[in-house]
Amino acid sequence: MTARSLFLLAGVLLALAVVRDGLDRWIAATDLPGLIPVQSTEVLAEDGRLLRAYTIEDGRYRLGAAASAVDPTFLALLIAYEDRRFYSHPGADALAVLRAGWQALRARRVVSGASTLTMQVARLLENSGTGAWAGKLRQVRVALALERQLGKDQILSLYLTLAPYGGNLEGVRAGALAWLGKEPRRLTPAEAALLVALPQSPETRRPDQHPAAARLARDRVLARGIAAGILPPEAAQVTAAVPTTRQGFAQLAPHLADRVRAAAPETQRHQTSLDADLQARLEDLARDTALQLGPRLSAAILVVETESGLIRASVGSAGPDEARQGFVDMTRAVRSPGSTLKPLVYGLAFDAGLGHPEMLIEDVPVAFGPYAPQNFDRAFRGTISLRAALQASLNIPVVKLTEAIGPARLTAAMQRAGMQPRLPGGSPGLAVALGGVGVTLQELVGLYAAIAGDGLAVTPGWSSALARAGGTRVLSPEAAWQVGDILRGVPPPAHAPSGLAHKTGTSYGHRDAWAIGYDGRHVVGVWLGRPDGTPVPGAFGADVAAPMLFTAFAALGDLVPAAPPPPATLLVEASALPTPLRRFRGDRQAEAVQIAFPPQGAVLSVGARDLVVKLRGGTPPFTVLADGRPVALRLYRRETVLPPPGLGFVTLSVIDALGTSGRVSFELR
Repeated sequence: MTARSLFLLAGVLLALAVVRDGLDRWIAATDLPGLIPVQSTEVLAEDGRLLRAYTIEDGRYRLGAAASAVDPTFLALLIAYEDRRFYSHPGADALAVLRAGWQALRARRVVSGASTLTMQVARLLENSGTGAWAGKLRQVRVALALERQLGKDQILSLYLTLAPYGGNLEGVRAGALAWLGKEPRRLTPAEAALLVALPQSPETRRPDQHPAAARLARDRVLARGIAAGILPPEAAQVTAAVPTTRQGFAQLAPHLADRVRAAAPETQRHQTSLDADLQARLEDLARDTALQLGPRLSAAILVVETESGLIRASVGSAGPDEARQGFVDMTRAVRSPGSTLKPLVYGLAFDAGLGHPEMLIEDVPVAFGPYAPQNFDRAFRGTISLRAALQASLNIPVVKLTEAIGPARLTAAMQRAGMQPRLPGGSPGLAVALGGVGVTLQELVGLYAAIAGDGLAVTPGWSSALARAGGTRVLSPEAAWQVGDILRGVPPPAHAPSGLAHKTGTSYGHRDAWAIGYDGRHVVGVWLGRPDGTPVPGAFGADVAAPMLFTAFAALGDLVPAAPPPPATLLVEASALPTPLRRFRGDRQAEAVQIAFPPQGAVLSVGARDLVVKLRGGTPPFTVLADGRPVALRLYRRETVLPPPGLGFVTLSVIDALGTSGRVSFELR
């Protein structure tokens, strides 16, 4: 080689090095677009299925998709059709550019493109056009820079997320769900080919508007796949038509999905504990039931797993119908619970030693001051067991129990169960036991989950981070089991299986119809009514809500048997009960009624003043007699003022509601 040749070679090498360095600097100086595109927020079921997808700001659905979550046949067809040397070129394919240029020169028109998948990603990231040379040069520059910062799989995932599929659809997942009604994990060759073809011309190949064009494009992809050895020859014989209807995205659990999104607005994918199939069936149940019952009615259903507290289904309304105020989440609406709190009252009474399921109680007219509760049917059963009283949902016995344990103790137990009782007057009264308090369906389901879970509080939640079980003790295991044993004896609706522990309730004025039940695994709560609180005449919990409850349990499968009773549970017939537990006498910690003042043998100087009388113990109302003559009837206060019965020796007697009595003798001067 001559010196001249060597000099020329050195010059060429130097020039190439300069060009290379300049190209490197040019690429390194590239101002890249954001590499993390905004994606639609997704709320997913426990198995990863889509429950709800939200559009991004401009109304597009852009669903993220990693290459690992897409059918391998689709990926192979995509590479073969769009960019055969994807895994070998640096972002721009020089051979493809030369091929496209040569074909254009020969044909005097554009025959094929030279855009690589990386260049398409560059265009999609910057939302730039495809035709201008300046735009192509920019795509090449960005593509080269992308390849230096990202791996091939990352670039491929960006394409799978950003590729257009017609209308407001972006990403292969959005395309697969909208046009095929399925996730892109498992695709037929024809489905995969269609999804490869659409992004090249998403509007002119939209299956719902241009099915013939979509089919031709799909078949070309199939032919390319056969030629590349990706598909067998018989794949060309596909006769399946392209879909001509765009399917809507899943809209399951809309109210819960909104809650999930609002709780963590920065999170893009929210995994929940919901069972998608169960959710769909129960949404259909709520809608169909409300339609049958009449206009403006709504319904709500909540399913919680007792052991974990995880929500398996949450139906907030009967659908999006505005006339039914479908936008209101009735699982969280504050309503009167009707009779659904009665099991808690009985459980507390059992724990306090005030009762036993076989104890007898009097279902007779009674008044507590101005409050005189009535049974729902205005009838009285006389002497009845606590078991039968709860199964019949009688009002008078439960009010007697509430008076004995104290309303404040009842509301405290509700709070331990995670409830927030909304009291109309600010302080609890006896009417709380009959529904005189505001609660939510979710709170009620949590309460019943506590009863079903050996008496320990359960906090329902849509994820393991939120749900809690085994919390604060609400009832003893024995009392909780006794309550469940009673509720399992409540007659089911016609043609429904027995053995489900359940309780129904109807609020004042038929504004709310309830049914709450549980087996050995799940608690289900059902509400029916009008969201605006308007009465629904004839709507009883036992008639309309209970059938829904049993249908919901049927969707869960066979009933799971209850656990056996705890060892310390007192399981005997009424005749074998200890004497104090055979018949309800009120608060057993209270003494028989006594006259605390005046004391026995006292000498009082009253003159023209009235006589102050103070009582201790006993069960109101009281009857006070002076020398055998009644001087005070139906007295509820333990302190009263009586007119002097006359000077001299007086015998004062008092009798309480249970027949106990006290007597003192004293002298008035």
